[in-house]
Amino acid sequence: MSRIVVATGNEGKAREFRELLRGLNVAVATLRDFPGLALPEETGNTFAENAILKARIVAESTGLPSLGDDSGLEVDFLKGAPGVYSARFAGEPSDDRRNNTKLLQLLAGVPWEKRTARFRCALALVIPEGDIYLAEGTVEGFIAYEPKGDYGFGYDPLFYLAEYGKTLSELGEEIKNNFSHRARAVQNLWLVLSRLWPGDKAGG
Repeated sequence: MSRIVVATGNEGKAREFRELLRGLNVAVATLRDFPGLALPEETGNTFAENAILKARIVAESTGLPSLGDDSGLEVDFLKGAPGVYSARFAGEPSDDRRNNTKLLQLLAGVPWEKRTARFRCALALVIPEGDIYLAEGTVEGFIAYEPKGDYGFGYDPLFYLAEYGKTLSELGEEIKNNFSHRARAVQNLWLVLSRLWPGDKAGG
């Protein structure tokens, strides 16, 4: 069976991608399968630039197709911040709890209708021979006043979905994987993925 390397060492993200790619006839590896392989510094100005940067270095290093993603939170009241700096919003090293605390501090006193936000994900599939395929996905929501839920990672405990009346962390991975920004990005890339590794799943 062919292999694809998801350019991440984040186990939460790796689980999510394994589920999203489950219908393909391809084995999913991550950076944990390649000790010593490190991702480059994210120097891009956009999610797409960073996704390509990560996927390209992994494809070149492993000789295998690589799927890189860069994703983050865009808060309208903060003019799109934290954006590409989502993972290190509160500084290095990256820490979900500190990032969430900083976000809540910056939004202290901001009324609900002005707490609109979205998760955005850019996916880059890099084939060692040189082909690059891009896709993007978003999901809209609000920033809650306090974290809720025990599932997910990152800003999931604060990201409130009005249609469910819950945060992403309260919904759990099975429901989240149906409509998350990563799920929608994979769906938008599915035509390419299913052409390369046709499996038993009709759609992403």
